[in-house]
Amino acid sequence: MITNYRSLERVVKGFANHNRLKILELLKKEPELSVADIAERLKIGYENTSDHIRKLAIAGLVMKRNDGPNVRHKLTFRANSILVFCKKLE
Repeated sequence: MITNYRSLERVVKGFANHNRLKILELLKKEPELSVADIAERLKIGYENTSDHIRKLAIAGLVMKRNDGPNVRHKLTFRANSILVFCKKLE
């Protein structure tokens, strides 16, 4: 039984966007990318990409790690589970 519906809602809203799903798939294939790397590979604007990553982080789907002047991003365990779930929906 789900006991915290608001927490679940935050997770679902976190990946409920086609660009955020693309970001999750990209980070699964290539972890430790910066915002600039992700924006370039997916042909999305930098600010838009940064906003999507912020929402993914709030949802607990992306972890951030400082690497000098860059911030690197990788998936959480929950994000990997979300990708498996989405594949089942296809």
